[in-house]
This record gives sequence, C-alpha cells and structure tokens, in this order.
Amino acid sequence: MLLSIIIFLLSIVPSVLIFILLRNRQKENDLYRKKCTYSFITGVVSVLPIVLLSGILFILNAVLKLAVMKDVNILVYQVIYKFIVLAFAEEIIKFLALRFVLKRKPYAYTWTDVVAFMVIIGTAFGLMEDIPYAFDASPIMMLVRGFTLGHVGYAFIMGWFYGKRLYTGKKRYGVFAVLIPWLIHGLYDFSLTPELMEISDNFAFLGVSLALLDIVLLILMIRFFIRSKKQERYLQPLSSFEQNIG
Repeated sequence: MLLSIIIFLLSIVPSVLIFILLRNRQKENDLYRKKCTYSFITGVVSVLPIVLLSGILFILNAVLKLAVMKDVNILVYQVIYKFIVLAFAEEIIKFLALRFVLKRKPYAYTWTDVVAFMVIIGTAFGLMEDIPYAFDASPIMMLVRGFTLGHVGYAFIMGWFYGKRLYTGKKRYGVFAVLIPWLIHGLYDFSLTPELMEISDNFAFLGVSLALLDIVLLILMIRFFIRSKKQERYLQPLSSFEQNIG
C-alpha cells in the first residue's frame, strides 16, 4: 500500500511541474496567473460531467449492445464505443472548458496564453482521471500514465489550433482543434482493446507508438513555449478576441 502511494505521488510530479512552470511564465501578470489557477480548477471540475455522462452512456451502451448492436462485430462495436462514447465526450468537454475559461473576464490573450490555459486544463483533467486508475493499475502503469501525459499532449494540439483560430479568425482551425485530438485519443483507447490483442500481438505496436507520440507531443509543447518567447505572432495580443471567439 505504501509503495503504491509513493509511486502515485511520483507519477503526478510531471503534472504538478507543468502547472507551476506555466503559471510562472508571467510572474508579473497577476491576471494571467489567476487565469492559470482558474484553468486548473475548471479542468478538475470538467471531470464531473464525464463521470455523469459515463454513467448514462454505460446504461445506454448496454441497451444498444443488446437491442441494436448484438450482431455487430465486436471490433466495430469497440471502434464506435472508444471513438464516439469515450474519446469524443472527453475532448469536447475539455474544449468547452477552454471556451468557458476564455469567455470569463476576457482580456487581450496571446496565442501562447490560449495554449497555456488549455494545457493546464488537460493537465488537471488527466490528473483527476489518474486517481481512480491508481486503485487498480500496476506501479509501472501508473508511471507510464504519469510520464506520457496523453491528455496534456492532446490539450497542446487543441490549444495550438484554437489559438490559431483566434489569431487568424479562420473557423477551420477551431474544427482541427477538436478533430485531431479526438482521432488520436480514440485511436489510443482503441489500441488498448483486449479483442484487438487477441487477433494478433503485433497490434501492440499501435499502443506503444501512440505512447511514444504522447512523449513527442510533450517535447513539441516544451519547444513551443521556449520558441514562442521570440516569435511575434505568439506574443501579439488577440485584440479581436471578442469577435473571433464566436
């Protein structure tokens, strides 16, 4: 029990560091720092609709499986369930959480600010999601989840594209902000399907590849925040924020 607690605490270190580092990006900007804290709280709270929705979908899923999808191939069923029921619900909730944060007492955010708020929301969401997993997961799995940080990587993609949507005013980037994280998230969830492993162990490469992708996204995120300090487009205030967010 003690070992599990220690491993869990170790696994949340990256999430805590991400929040602290992003919040301290602008130590002199109290409004930004408050927004970061609010983003974290919103990320935590956004898990609650997922819990409620999961309960409803679990019942609906059981009914559909028995009444409508009883003859559907199990892998087809898993694709529908993992992509639509699980991944889409989580990504759309996080996207709505970002819009809620941005609309509450808005100011001239920069593109980098938008990415930071979204990453913090994803960090908090993933942290809360890891808590119930910790009760059943092995120490190795807890560390893998804690250090690959899938939700953080997906949040980085979402924040970057939504920041570009606000910067350019082009709505298609808002679509990409949800579509790309959703597809990657759904594919990752599907890669963990037991029935897929039963077909062939070779499919294990899919889950491993996506876990490595999570690490690559973390590296890209770090690179983004370092390079954004010297690129005007990322630091320019989104003066047309009120018009672009609709």
